[in-house]
Order: sequence, then structure tokens, then C-alpha cells
Amino acid sequence: MRHKGRTLTRSSIGDSKRAGGDAADPGQPIRHSSPVSLGDEYGADPALNLLARVQSLEGQVGAAARSVLSLWRNRISDQEFEGPASNFAAYLALRELDLSDLQRDLARLGMSSLGRSESHVLPTLQAVRSSLARMTGVDDVAYPPDTAWTDGDDRLARLKGSLFAAYGDQPGIMVTLPSEAAEDAALVEQLVRQGMTCARINCAHDSPDVWRGMCGSVRRAAAEQGKECRILMDLPGPKCRIETVSPEKPKRLHVGDCFRLLASEKRGSTPDNPHITISFPALVAQLKPGLAVWINDGKIRARIVEACEGGWVLEVTSARQKGERLKPEKGVGLPGVDLGLPALSAHDLEDLDFVCQHADLVGYSFVQRPEDVALLDREIAIRTTAARPLPLVLKIETAEAVSNLPQLIVQAGGLRPFGIMIARGDLAVDIGFGRLAEIQEEILWLCQAASVPVVWATQVLDDLVRDGLPSRSEATDAAMAHRAECVMLNKGPYLAEAIEFLTDVFTRMARHQTKKVARFSPLHSW
Repeated sequence: MRHKGRTLTRSSIGDSKRAGGDAADPGQPIRHSSPVSLGDEYGADPALNLLARVQSLEGQVGAAARSVLSLWRNRISDQEFEGPASNFAAYLALRELDLSDLQRDLARLGMSSLGRSESHVLPTLQAVRSSLARMTGVDDVAYPPDTAWTDGDDRLARLKGSLFAAYGDQPGIMVTLPSEAAEDAALVEQLVRQGMTCARINCAHDSPDVWRGMCGSVRRAAAEQGKECRILMDLPGPKCRIETVSPEKPKRLHVGDCFRLLASEKRGSTPDNPHITISFPALVAQLKPGLAVWINDGKIRARIVEACEGGWVLEVTSARQKGERLKPEKGVGLPGVDLGLPALSAHDLEDLDFVCQHADLVGYSFVQRPEDVALLDREIAIRTTAARPLPLVLKIETAEAVSNLPQLIVQAGGLRPFGIMIARGDLAVDIGFGRLAEIQEEILWLCQAASVPVVWATQVLDDLVRDGLPSRSEATDAAMAHRAECVMLNKGPYLAEAIEFLTDVFTRMARHQTKKVARFSPLHSW
């Protein structure tokens, strides 16, 4: 049923600005509620009802986005980020609302259900409104220009190339270099040949002399093969790690076993009564019975049961059936506890002198607040004369970083190109393993809305990298990682094989999916 010449009134759904298809602006945005649904007046015509709801939603989102952008203006000096910031603000406004019913009703009429609008929020709403208006004969509203659909994704593709040397449909492959890469030129040449596009140097390990050798090996191998390979140097940040283990080779710990966490090294440990010290000994005094302590990304989970001389007794609450060993340099996490540690340690600032001279990208571990980004920018400015700050990769590893993610994106993106790493090991420890799958999806969505490249990291193909054979769950995880702009492998003896496996998986997945969009290429499996 068509309604030639009908125009929806201001009183019913807001002021329709027909020229150019601009969104309506009904005033203050309505937050944390469903968009208005007009059932009685237009109930007999589903398309007309939907037009009213979509136009109201478009107005709410547009007004909320403009309000947020006004607060961000003084942080955005990079003109290339203005468009992505505008779309990002609109996406945040859209996702404050429950759109489930609207999505269902749009799908019933063959309309876009808004579920893939990350990189073009307002154009999607405008296009849906235009189609509904023409369907009902209410108006002849212009569709968005073609560039509205491609600008965000085009920028994301450019940044994937400039930051991670990855082009086309495939993500980049970042490889954490082992210490021997400083002297083993053949190893680095093989990694570059197989498809490493970004080499990661973890400054928590080795020394400037070793890092210099790694950088030289990567630069030479890339030049000789006529390829691009970026170098990311990762500042370890305030990560608490096991400093010492006594005895050096304690027995494997099983559920129910106990060990001690001490502020300082003490003699007298036995395999049956081991103890550890940590890299931030002052934290020991802040602990109390009942707190959870997770070691090595949760492979050992324990709780504090009682005080002992110089520290605490911990009981293992979770470990593999065959047990786990305590090892130096493994991470120590205290889920839900604010450690009150500085964003940049003295060690980070010392390393930054080298990093600013040799790295293409700076990895920022345990960044949590916009002020942390500003602090690193000031320190980088002291050490370089570049007009633009070094590109960053912000590692999202804590619940606070997740809560502050929009502000972190604006703070970093307002000055330079940057990326986000989903550091799933420490993040899972801090937010809980049950939430990890949900949160990694949400981070992917937000970053696409802001045209920010994402690195999918931690334990990707770990069994293959270490032992030469992937598990079935690892293969599935690798396929899911295709939606990111870069995927990180940790070090191990089978890195070249892991790169080859990833490349094969990415080639296959590119036929079927890009981000959240399924590609209906021909199927040949049957």
C-alpha cells in the first residue's frame, strides 16, 4: 500500500529535513532506551511505522554524536581522524540503545537490520530511511553517496598497510622474535619469506645489544627480499612477573598443593615447599587472605590462604591434571585488584631511548587511561624530533582499559595512526575467561567503527608453534582471527610452519567473510 504525497509530521516523529537526506534532530538524545515505536497511528502499515521509528532513531543518534564530538574536539589534531571520530561517536550512540525489535521488524521487510553498520552508521540509517520513504510514497529522500559506504573501510585498509605491512584481504602476521634472531640471520630470512609482516621485540626480555641485532636482521632480510616488515618494540609496562623460583626446579604443582609468595628471596625451600618472589615486591604487603592469584595467564590459579614469615601461603585451585611448574618471568595476575602501579616504569623509560630510534611502532602494555597515552606521548616527544608522534599499539589487558576504550581511541587517534591489540592472556585473567569471547567481539566492533586496526594476540596456534601440530580449537581460533587486521604469534621452534598454516587459513576465510559480513562465494565442498 502506497501513500502518495503523505508527509510524516513534526509532531509525530520530528522535523524531516528532506534536502540532501539529513538526519532529523529532535533535541536531546534518549539514552539507554529503545527507540520510539509508534504502533497505533501507523499500525496498519508496517513500512510507515518503521519509517517513523528509523527517522526518530536517526535523529537521536545524530544529535548524540554531535554532542560527543564537541567534547572530543580539543583532542583531535589529526584531520584524517575527524571522519572516523564522527562515525565512532555515532556508533557509540547507536549501541547505547536496544535495537533488537527494530532489527527484527526491518528484516521482515527485507531491509538492512543495521547489524553490519560499524563503518558507516548514519549512511546506513539514511539508506534505510530512503528505502522506506520510497516504499510508502511519503517522500523521495536521496540515498547516501557511494563514498559513504567505503571511506571508513578504505582508511582501515590503508592503516593496515602502513602499520603492519598487510595488504588486500589478508591480515598481517606479527611474530615475537626469539633471542637467537639477533644472530641467526637465516631464521629471520625464513620468517620474512614465509610471510611475517611485523616483527615484535618484547623489551621485557634481552638487552639493547640483542634488540639491535634483531632490528638489523629484520631490516636486512626485508631489503634483500624486496618486502616490507615493520618492527614493533613492546614496552612491558607494570606487568608483575615471577622474579625468582626456589628451588630452581620445583616439582609440578597440582590442585591442593601449596607454595609461598615472599617479598624477598629466602633459603631453605625444597621441591615440596617452593616459594617465589615477584618483580614488584612492595605488592606483597598489600595482599590479604582470600585473594586470587593467577600465574602464566591463568595456567596456575591459586588463592591466598594464610600469612607466613615474609609473605603468604597460596593454595593451587586450578591446574592441568599433569600439573604445572613455577617458572621465572611468567606473569602474575591479581584479578580485580588495582595494583596502583605507574603506567610507565623506570625500566620502560630507559628502554624508550632505544625504542624511539629503532622501532616503527611502540607497543604500550597495560595502558588504562587517556592520561597514560598523553604521558607516553610526552616522553616520546622528549626523545624524537619528528613532527608526528610514533605510531602506537595500545594493548588492552585490563577491565579498566576496556571501560575506557572509547577515550583511549580518541586520545591516541586524535594525534596519529595507531592500533589496538587484544592481549587476550592478561585480559582473560582480569575480566574472567567467561567474558573474553564477548569482549574481544566488542573491541573488534568499536575499532572498526573508528577505523582502528586490531591485532589478535596471545596463544594463537601455540601448540603448532611449540610442538609442530595445531589443536582443533586453535585452527578455529585462527579462522576467527581473520577478522582482525593483524595476528600475533609467540615464539617457538615451529614459527615458519605456523606462518604457513595461518596464511592458508586466511586465504580460505577471505572467500567467505570480511569482518562481520559473510561473502557468498560459490561453495565446492559437496
